[in-house]
Order: sequence, then C-alpha cells, then structure tokens
Amino acid sequence: MLLALAAHPDPLPACGEGERPGPQGWEGEGPAAPIAAGKRVAIVTDAWHPQVNGVVRTLSAVCEGLAEVGHDVAVFEPDRYRTIPCPGYSTIRLAIGAGPALGRQLAEFAPQAVHLATEGPLGIAARAFCLTRDWPFTTAYHTRFPEYLHARCALPLAWSYAALRRFHAPSKSVMVATETVRRELAARGFDHLVAWTRGVDTGLFRPGCAPAVDLPRPVFLYIGRVAVEKNLPAFLDLDLPGSKLVVGDGPSLAAMRRRYPRVHFAGAQSGEALVRHYAAADVMVMPSRTETFGLVLLEALACGVPVAAFPAAGPIEVIGDSGVGIIDDDLRRAACAALDIPRERCLAHARRFSWQVSIDQFIGHLAWM
Repeated sequence: MLLALAAHPDPLPACGEGERPGPQGWEGEGPAAPIAAGKRVAIVTDAWHPQVNGVVRTLSAVCEGLAEVGHDVAVFEPDRYRTIPCPGYSTIRLAIGAGPALGRQLAEFAPQAVHLATEGPLGIAARAFCLTRDWPFTTAYHTRFPEYLHARCALPLAWSYAALRRFHAPSKSVMVATETVRRELAARGFDHLVAWTRGVDTGLFRPGCAPAVDLPRPVFLYIGRVAVEKNLPAFLDLDLPGSKLVVGDGPSLAAMRRRYPRVHFAGAQSGEALVRHYAAADVMVMPSRTETFGLVLLEALACGVPVAAFPAAGPIEVIGDSGVGIIDDDLRRAACAALDIPRERCLAHARRFSWQVSIDQFIGHLAWM
C-alpha cells in the first residue's frame, strides 16, 4: 500500500511542491492557549482493539483524555469496514475498499481536526480524502515499518522510506515520540516533526502485586509482539541464570515455543494479569533494535522492574542515564547488571512520564479547522 502511494500523484500538491508552513519546533509543549471544549476530533487508525500494542494503548489514552475535557472523538478503525487478515500476521485485520465509506463518514462527522495515526489502508484513504477536501491533518510515526519490511522480505529501506516520506509530506505536524527518531527522520528528509511523548498509568502498573507465575529466580522478562522484527533470539539465546518469561502473541509464537522449550511463554496478557506478570520479573529485557519508544519500558519501571536493552531509540530516550536500566550492545552483560538496580529508583523515574503531558501535546499539535 505504501509503495503504491509513492508511485501515484496526490490530488493536491504535497508539501515541498508549493507554499508550505515553516517546521514547528521540537520543544512544542502543547497549545499556546487552551483549546475550547466541544471540538470534533477524527482519529483514523489501522491499529485498534482488540490489537494489543503500544499504538493502541497510546491512542486509547488520548481518546479518553480528549473526551474527559469535552471533545467529541470519533475513531475510524478497521472493524467499521470489510477486512482481511494482514499477510504474515493473521491476528491483525486490514480494511479493504474502505475509501468511499470512510469519506462519507468523515464528511458526516464534519471534524474540526483530523489525525491519521497510521500509514495503513485507512490512513492512506483518509489522507486522499483530506487532500481532495483541502482539509489540514496531522500524522504520527509510531512504527519502523521500513525496518520491519526489510527484516521480513528484504525490501530496500530506501523504497519504504520514500513511501512514508510521501505519506507524511502534507501533514501539518508529524508527531514522533523521541528526539532520536526525530533526528533519524529529519536526516531522511521528513519535515514538520514535533514532540509527542508517552505516559504510563501508575494506578494500574504498580509494584507489590502477586506474581502470575512462580519461576526460578532471577526471572528475565520480555513483553511484546512475538515477531521476527522484535529480535527475540538475541534474548532467548543468552546464557542467563534463573528463568526466561515471554508475554505476548504474534506470528512467530509457535516457532519460538518449539525452538525454546525451556522458556515460559505466557501468551498475550492485559490489565491486572499483565501487571502480575511484571511482578514475576526481576529484569525486563528488550532485544529489539527498532523501538521508537517502547511503552512496556515505562510499564516495567512503574512496576519496579529495571530494564536491559540494546541502544535503540526507545531505550535511549526512556532510560538514558537515569540509572533505571542498562543499555549495552552486550545484552547478557546488561541483563545481569540490571539485577542490581534498586526498584525504588525505577518507580521514581516512571512517575516522571505523564499521560496528561502526552494528551496536552497531542491537542496542541492538531491542525484545527
């Protein structure tokens, strides 16, 4: 879909082909003045419930925050349209042929702001509709699709980044979670990049819960998709003491279970059950080198669990030099060293990340009509 987008002209000139607003500063803290309540906000996303991932959790928190201050939020997501399984990831449904219906629904809703959360079929269809109507819109860069496609089918990075660059070019603000990602995208020719941080629900994610499983200590935990792009063997192949616990679902789960019979695979978990799996761990290990943020890092820290990770964008920004995790190209060394990190330090760091700040930034970046 993205490659098709790159090959076809827009109904209106993309940014860069005419007059364009100047790029917004990275340090955007939200609106200069409060946005009056009662605005209609359309969010178009190819990622929504029942998917369990950071994009869905982020959008859910934002929708709740918008509604709490009186805005009327409409989410245009795959379940509203005919869908097919995503190739290679059957649990994710992709909307097909949704353009006409989506256009009618957007017109009927008459939004005062439109946000395209994903670059999938719905995002592409909504982008085309907005351009034909001369509606401004914002976008977000959540996922390193170029790296994922390269890992799955060796698609050249330059091709998919060209498609993504074209998708985001007309956006008034391209929201990204970290400064590292902003620099990388800017170097690839993306414009209008603005800060949109993430938060954690410290009421839900907290220490002191009964562990979901009783495994030999220490317990090294991974939470996330079980898929090739998450680089799980880099963790599961490590010679570590104690036990390894994997929480999550994905296209590689069956193969991983066969390959690593001594690893405890708990499947997908959510809510209190997920918190209890964090409670069973001594260290959270993130083997992915493609994380744009990694909400699971904040969730682990809020539960008092230190982190071991490769030096990817997400861990670099979330952990940094805070002392709540170890970032190292030697993941075994990082995992073992993280065992000595005090849990109280992790809790204090997690409390610095507020969903309210994230929601305020999101509102401030919207292109109001």
